[in-house]
Amino acid sequence: MKLRTKYILFVSILSLVALLLSYFVFRENKILFIVSEIFIIISIVISWQLYNELIQPLDLLMRGTDAIKDRDFNIKFLSTGKYEMDELIKVFNQMIDELRKERTKQEQQHLFLAKLVFTSPTGILILDYEDRIQQVNPKALELLGVEEKDVLGKSISELSNPVIQQIKKMESGHSMTFTMKGAVTYKLQKSYFIDRGFPRHFVMIEELTAEILEAEKKAYGKVIRMMAHEVNNTIGSVNSIMQSTLDTGQNSEAITNALRVAVERNHNLNIFMRNFADLVRIPLPQKEQVDLVHLLQRVTDLLHLKAAEKNVEIQFEHTGSAFMILADIQQMEQVLINIIKNALEAIDDQGTITILTYSYPKQLIIRDSGKGISPNAEEHLFSPFYSTKKDGQGVGLVIIKEILINHGFNFTLKTISKGKTEFMVQF
Repeated sequence: MKLRTKYILFVSILSLVALLLSYFVFRENKILFIVSEIFIIISIVISWQLYNELIQPLDLLMRGTDAIKDRDFNIKFLSTGKYEMDELIKVFNQMIDELRKERTKQEQQHLFLAKLVFTSPTGILILDYEDRIQQVNPKALELLGVEEKDVLGKSISELSNPVIQQIKKMESGHSMTFTMKGAVTYKLQKSYFIDRGFPRHFVMIEELTAEILEAEKKAYGKVIRMMAHEVNNTIGSVNSIMQSTLDTGQNSEAITNALRVAVERNHNLNIFMRNFADLVRIPLPQKEQVDLVHLLQRVTDLLHLKAAEKNVEIQFEHTGSAFMILADIQQMEQVLINIIKNALEAIDDQGTITILTYSYPKQLIIRDSGKGISPNAEEHLFSPFYSTKKDGQGVGLVIIKEILINHGFNFTLKTISKGKTEFMVQF
């Protein structure tokens, strides 16, 4: 029962009892009876006034409570001229002002945080209480190579993306670096914040490929320059002496042949060192509009004879129209030559190299039917000086990697199945 109902019921019963008592006690004395009736009427009027003064603050409190429940912090009450009532109104209005300021502050902070997350150059995943992806910013989608609809609302345990698989293994408060297929390196950091008393995780993803490549380049560049300097100086002097000895014409045929072999070997050693020196001399790309189809046709024409020697057929599948990309034409030509040469070398004898272009998404795939890449080799393919070839220097893929990274192109090299290895470049 409400308080106002109790009050009205109490006053009504009390007045009724007073009327009955005055009737039975003073009914023979009319003056006293009239006085008692007047007294009862006055008490009823006073009770009604008290009712209004007591219930009005309660009504005010109820309306204020409803406004707070509805999160309506714009409602305020006017003064009534009554001290107690005005004090209550004053306190309520102050509370509403503080709540409105706090809500505005929180909304501004939330909008700022949302914009910060959205525009952050670092990939950010925000998880809910059950480790489902609740929010993901554009940079994270770009780094993961996925669409928002494919990950939003899904648990990280049910997603097969290799980066997310690493995130799943991480403990909160830890960070790690992760290199995928030996080509792209990520830094992963996992932490948490408290939301309504419970922890929620978030993950930051940064791509460190360019930074690591630059650090590697500085490290081996110094060594290569020193080696090249010493080797070139030595080869120049030795070749000069041997050439002078050959020019005398006073040597036996065996010695002459040996000297010629030594000169040729020194020349090959010079080329060997120049290949290493190329790693530290790759300039930044001078980009222009390039027709990739035309460039591929030039490269396949160049390698046609080499492919014919191994009975390898080069198949070219494209739309027939121009496939324009923004790239350095000489560097892209070098990349394509190296990729197709590697594909040729992966085929022992007789096979197929298929070159495919796709417009949506814009990408190039060079597929070969060679022996494929072993799981052990896959993680080290793009590491400097690592090679699976007998006489390989481990330079070609490193050059490809640096050129493609400098262009901002994503790429992968992997064996899809037996007899099906693909190098994919996404523009």
